[in-house]
Amino acid sequence: MGAFAASAQAQSNVTIYGVVDAGIVRESGGVAGDVTKVTSGIGSQSRIGFRGTEDLGGGLSAFFTLESGYRIDDGSLDNTTPALFNRQALVGLKSKELGTLSLGRQYNPLYNALSQVGDPFGAGYAGNSKNLFPTGGVNTRVSNAVVYTTPSASGFSADVLYGLGEQPGDNTAARQFSIGLNYAQGPLNARLVYNNRNNDTIASGTTPAAQREDGKNTLFAINYDFKVVKAFFAYEADKGLNSAPLPVANAYGYKVAPKPSTDGAEALVGLTAPLGNGTLMASYINKNDKTVNNQDATQWALGYSYALSKRTTTYVAYAKIKNKNGAGYTVGNNNEAGSGDSAFNLGIRHAF
Repeated sequence: MGAFAASAQAQSNVTIYGVVDAGIVRESGGVAGDVTKVTSGIGSQSRIGFRGTEDLGGGLSAFFTLESGYRIDDGSLDNTTPALFNRQALVGLKSKELGTLSLGRQYNPLYNALSQVGDPFGAGYAGNSKNLFPTGGVNTRVSNAVVYTTPSASGFSADVLYGLGEQPGDNTAARQFSIGLNYAQGPLNARLVYNNRNNDTIASGTTPAAQREDGKNTLFAINYDFKVVKAFFAYEADKGLNSAPLPVANAYGYKVAPKPSTDGAEALVGLTAPLGNGTLMASYINKNDKTVNNQDATQWALGYSYALSKRTTTYVAYAKIKNKNGAGYTVGNNNEAGSGDSAFNLGIRHAF
């Protein structure tokens, strides 16, 4: 038994990892009034995951990731559907010469570019870019997806995602694909991503099949580290049905509910800067709705993350949104869409 265990350990490696993040949130300006709560996943969603690799020889390795999100405030899963590994569930092969191929539920390159490159808040805290940039649903993660990533050459690489719609009798209905071009070398990090979502539906009972306009998103994200400050910029153009779904249907109780834009753009400028034993974060976002509704919005945000150790940080953040012409955007955090036009966060995050 001991010899077998030693042999298995030499061939593969499995790691348990996770994040425990919770704090106090104060949201203001919503139709139901101000709310103060203890909540989970403010800076980054609380999670537990299992990651494994196996060396197959000749520069080839197999890998898997299984990741589940949960809530610290009440101990529940962070999703309403009965999905155990709702965040990630994938398996694949990696070659030093040929790149990486994986299958399963995976992150969309569109979301990775925004959260990892374009947003100084890293898609977390009150100031996160998800409040105005369209990242909900399949713009964040895609099920039934095949992802290929090229090896890096002189800082350049590429990502391709194809999500199968799996609709009987129609190979294109509900399918999705994304293409990302990446550059990372020295202080410069940049990504350009195109995402296309098919909105066709197949016949169901007495409801006939319907061909609908695709949703299209094109994002450019870049940051540059000047050492004393790190500068961020992101610009996204959204076109078509479901290209920019609303995070909250009608947060302010308008008689006429806000309408999701089918032709719009978002622009972000921001920075991070080392300050004491922590990091200062700031950003400004403009949402430009180019439809006849002209439901624009702006957001400014300020935050500070203080490192107590390599794994544990405390944080504070505040953000304010200004909605125009009946727009209904809200200030949320990494795990929640929010309920009003401003929010304050105070919390602690531990990674293991």
